[in-house]
Amino acid sequence: MTEAQIYSYGIPIILVLIASEVIYSSFYRLNYYTLKDSLAGLGLLAGNFIVGLFTKGSVFLAYVYLYQFRIITIDEVLPGWMVWILTFIVVDFVYYWYHRCSHRVRFFWAVHMNHHSSEEMNFSVSLRQAWFGGINKLPFFMIIPLIGFNPVITAVASLILMLWGVTGHTQWIKKLGPLEYIFVTPSHHRVHHGSNEEYIDKNYGNFLIIWDRIFGTFKEEKFEVVYGIRENVKTFNPVKITFIFWQNMIKDFKKSKNTKEKFLSLFGAPEWKP
Repeated sequence: MTEAQIYSYGIPIILVLIASEVIYSSFYRLNYYTLKDSLAGLGLLAGNFIVGLFTKGSVFLAYVYLYQFRIITIDEVLPGWMVWILTFIVVDFVYYWYHRCSHRVRFFWAVHMNHHSSEEMNFSVSLRQAWFGGINKLPFFMIIPLIGFNPVITAVASLILMLWGVTGHTQWIKKLGPLEYIFVTPSHHRVHHGSNEEYIDKNYGNFLIIWDRIFGTFKEEKFEVVYGIRENVKTFNPVKITFIFWQNMIKDFKKSKNTKEKFLSLFGAPEWKP
């Protein structure tokens, strides 16, 4: 299955999910959606698409280049069905650590923050894609071709998992029983988007919640979630949302008094201040 074929299936499903949720929200007057917030999401998605036109090919070629130096060739030692399953697991595992660093390191948070900039939670929030996310992932995902996973299979698996991630962005779907112990459900991902102190920096997984359970970042949804970030952006301008934390980092870098503080202004925790 090609990337175009996956999009041809995935995009209609996403549009149906959004339309269904809008109808449900309107019928029961739940106010899940506001026009300005949804338009901001579309603006961020458009920016991601435009930047991707210039960077996506180069990033993929980087993975192909790294594949030349692979330790083993996974395709040659495992049957096809097992290669696919293992690729999904490995991609999801690496994504967990990439996502965790994106919340705990300023440089990566500056790119990822726009995804959390909405104070709402609905399927359209998933459209808030980081403009430079593909480049930001490279230091983490470069390990996958070096181990020996085929870049084409990896790219397809990554895209499918990204589309799966859309399903977690909703208040419509409640808890899903036994599935809560294995997979990332909407309940888990609502916690991830919460600005409640007990919910901040929890549930980093995209497909499997087991990584959070293993590495101590799991939190069950028990209290009402307040969506957003510690300091909400208070703007619906996609350009401002994308670069607002970069501006804050530059200000903090200028205020820093020594080398340690300058380093922390770029690579410290997002809440760090000089």
